Amino acid sequence: MIHDPAGRISLHPHHRRVRIWAGGQVIADSHNAIELRETDYPPRQYLPREDVDLQRLTRSSTVTHCPFKGDTTYFSLERDDATLKDIAWSYERPFEAMTAIKGHLAFDTRLVEEELDWASHEA
Repeated sequence: MIHDPAGRISLHPHHRRVRIWAGGQVIADSHNAIELRETDYPPRQYLPREDVDLQRLTRSSTVTHCPFKGDTTYFSLERDDATLKDIAWSYERPFEAMTAIKGHLAFDTRLVEEELDWASHEA
């Protein structure tokens, strides 16, 4: 477990299966997620890029800043019937305390379906 210096965020690597669905199709499937827990926010699963179908995502123009994690890059999903804007984000150069999430994406669970296999054992 890793904590940020302000004590607001903790990172919990695990090996439970995490799948992300959009429009009935899997766009990410991982057994190597990191659960980020942050005060006042729901837990987020950060999945390694190699476990995400990046060909389906396009980088959007949205950029935000978190004082605890760094600058965020967003991604959208182009579908035949619609564009799901900013469904995922990544900290490409996170602050030192959050380097474990570099190269990972988290998804907005209001826009996609997240399936977390609680039956899997943590290693």
